[in-house]
Amino acid sequence: MTQTPAPAPIHWKLVIDAADPHAQVDFWAAALHYEPEDNSALVQQLLEMGALPAAATVDFHGRPAFRDLMAVRHPDDPYDKDRGTGLGRRLLFQRVPEPKTTKNRLHLDLHPGPDHREAEVERLTSLGASVLRRVTEPAGAWVVMTDPEGNEFCVA
Repeated sequence: MTQTPAPAPIHWKLVIDAADPHAQVDFWAAALHYEPEDNSALVQQLLEMGALPAAATVDFHGRPAFRDLMAVRHPDDPYDKDRGTGLGRRLLFQRVPEPKTTKNRLHLDLHPGPDHREAEVERLTSLGASVLRRVTEPAGAWVVMTDPEGNEFCVA
């Protein structure tokens, strides 16, 4: 009897709507100690081929980047060296015209640990985050915060 091999895990990324993807990348790269993806070689190649108009690009810290998309990736995860795209844990920010209007249905929980929670909240606040509320329940304690565009996340 032949066994069917187990399916491979599916690669995924978390996509977050943003008014300013590049500002969000700066915040979340600093917040998570992640790296902004460097797609400049791909952007340059697409510009030279005429497949991408210059208006669809911006300068991001001295290198060409897509105007409406930018991501951060875990520094230890693999990435496509030709495209600069992460192949592991990553957050992709995409420009949308409408502002955030309601509570997130999905959010990140950051876990610096109870002994480091307050220092992490202070650090994130210095990066542009805001504290919404502090929660203490029998199940634990955490701080609900928002990033610079108002997206909720928790620090536990």
